[in-house]
Amino acid sequence: MRHLNTQIFVLMILTVTIPLLIISAIIYSASLQTVKSEYTSSSDLILNNLSFNIDQYLQSIEKGTLYAHMDGELQTALEKWINNPDDDQRLSSQYVIQHFIATLEMTIKNVDSVQIYAGHDLFYSANFNRWDLNYENFEKEEWYLKTLKQKGGIVIFGTHSPFHKIDTKEKVISIARVINKTGGKQPLGVMLVDIRLDSLREILSLSENTKRNFVITDSAGAIIYASKDLDFSKRLQIDSQKFQQVLDQETGSFYSDFEGHDSYFNFVTSPYSGWKVIQYTDEREMTKDSAMLGRIILFLAVGSIGMAIIFLIIMRARVTKPIIFLKRQVEKVGMGKFDVDFGSKRQDEFGVLYQGLRKMTEELQDYIDRSSKAKVQQKIARLGALKSQINPHFLANALESVQMKAILNDQREIGEMVGTLGQLFRIHTKMSKDIVSLEQELQHIRLYIKVQQMRFGDKIQYAEELAPQTQNLQVVHFSLQPLIENAIIHGLERRVGPGLLEVRTELKEGQLFIIVRDNGAGMEPEQLAALRQRLEEHTDTGDDNHIGIVNVLERIHLYFGAQYGMTIDSSPSVGTTVTIRLPAVSP
Repeated sequence: MRHLNTQIFVLMILTVTIPLLIISAIIYSASLQTVKSEYTSSSDLILNNLSFNIDQYLQSIEKGTLYAHMDGELQTALEKWINNPDDDQRLSSQYVIQHFIATLEMTIKNVDSVQIYAGHDLFYSANFNRWDLNYENFEKEEWYLKTLKQKGGIVIFGTHSPFHKIDTKEKVISIARVINKTGGKQPLGVMLVDIRLDSLREILSLSENTKRNFVITDSAGAIIYASKDLDFSKRLQIDSQKFQQVLDQETGSFYSDFEGHDSYFNFVTSPYSGWKVIQYTDEREMTKDSAMLGRIILFLAVGSIGMAIIFLIIMRARVTKPIIFLKRQVEKVGMGKFDVDFGSKRQDEFGVLYQGLRKMTEELQDYIDRSSKAKVQQKIARLGALKSQINPHFLANALESVQMKAILNDQREIGEMVGTLGQLFRIHTKMSKDIVSLEQELQHIRLYIKVQQMRFGDKIQYAEELAPQTQNLQVVHFSLQPLIENAIIHGLERRVGPGLLEVRTELKEGQLFIIVRDNGAGMEPEQLAALRQRLEEHTDTGDDNHIGIVNVLERIHLYFGAQYGMTIDSSPSVGTTVTIRLPAVSP
């Protein structure tokens, strides 16, 4: 019944839960792909808009710095400073510089500081105090040399600490360019504008959320801006091959591990500044809605399994449990226990089945009682008849041996022969059991062989080859003596010269095999076929030559069952082999 319960449970899982899971998995997979597709499409659009806005902002900065090329008063002040670099000259230019700075701040948002270098010195610094600046050897610094190479073109420096400000943790973006004399290429000075990151934050703030984060790098991979606090001194910590893809390509997307999570990255390159605008999202956040759908699907699957279990419990209480009880009661009846309870108060089909089985059991018990009594009486009568057939036959042969020995000899061995015969009678009278050990049966056989050897002398040789642990196994009493007797009378006695009689045992797969073999006269095929048919039909009619063998087979069937018995093989002038097959049963 447990097997039946399992079958019903598995059937419910196969017909309900698995189809639900398959459909749910298809829906989940489709929704996941849709979410990812929509997200990537929207991400590309957002990223292109952000790149455009950043470019617009940087272009506005460039336009603001162009005023230095068009402000004649500023250029005059720079020329005077180059010709006469003293504090008086700087002070006389304060109004001109302040006017220029005010115009610049109106054009460019979030200006942090402005420095103008002319000649070999700092000409002006706005929003930086002189005492917190260190601008010595500025002409050898990388930013300054790089700016001079552009000869008036704008140079953008990504996020960094102000070049000359001492002890500051603030980060800025710097714009530098050479101020050339109007209408020519004569350099008058270098302008460095530091811009706070607030403008980039304003541009990106509308798109930044828990799902979307941004990183802006320059063309070399240095971080300019990051939504989260990252180490600006290092490159973006993602797979090196993926990051190289960002640097080499104009736009693209990929998945990579970032901060211990699988994340989706896409990027574009600003056509104006060459900056890389990178957007990344934790894949869990991107697919959060689909994950919720997956949890709902899992809940439904678990719920369906729970319903299957509840149905199984109800079915067990109402159906399988009564069937299990009925099965156990029927098994008891099969083992011969008829005093079982088939009572039931149920009025359904189970009640009718219980009543029918109770009536059938009562009738079966009555029939078995009557049949058993008849079989016991029949077996007792049959066994008595079999013994009465075997014993006189054996005694007649034994007495004949004593008679011939007395005639042929001068009575010297008669005493020994009669003594041996007496031992045989004593064993026969003492052993009243029908089932004995193989060793006890062989003791009887050895005495019988000794009597026959006294009769035939060296004509009969006897050998035993017993498999280990077979001496204590049970056999039918007087089952070997008829076989030994037939081997001597019909085999060895008719042989010219000495003959060998062997008894061998084998133990295979829980069965005992006793082989009795002689190398006597053997039987013709017609005789062997007639004997085999007689054994198969269990007939006692016909000549008395092999009545002992038939009786032995009958007794084996009576005590051990029809599946056990014996086989006979024989060839003329070769000999006869009789094999008895019994269960390997110990006392």
